[in-house]
Amino acid sequence: MAEKVNAQSLKFAYGLSLRSARQWGLYISASRGKTSIGIDEPELFSEPGVFIVKPDGTLFYGAVQTMPFARPLFQDLLGAIDFAIANDYPARGEYQNEI
Repeated sequence: MAEKVNAQSLKFAYGLSLRSARQWGLYISASRGKTSIGIDEPELFSEPGVFIVKPDGTLFYGAVQTMPFARPLFQDLLGAIDFAIANDYPARGEYQNEI
């Protein structure tokens, strides 16, 4: 993917250990045999997730999925990032005080 989008400083995580995947909050699935396109699934594997982490190491955007379908389109994500930067739009879900 990094080559496909000509990423110079963008980092992609692929092939995470199941322990690392779980630390990122990804869902873990068990194999159901062959996929619809004929690929044998591993015994255990993580489902997809997309995370945008700010340079200071804080999470700006996170999406985890329980299925491998309907992943976010990178063009849409790039447009959202451009909007957030241009409008100084804050990350959401940051409230940590008592409710």
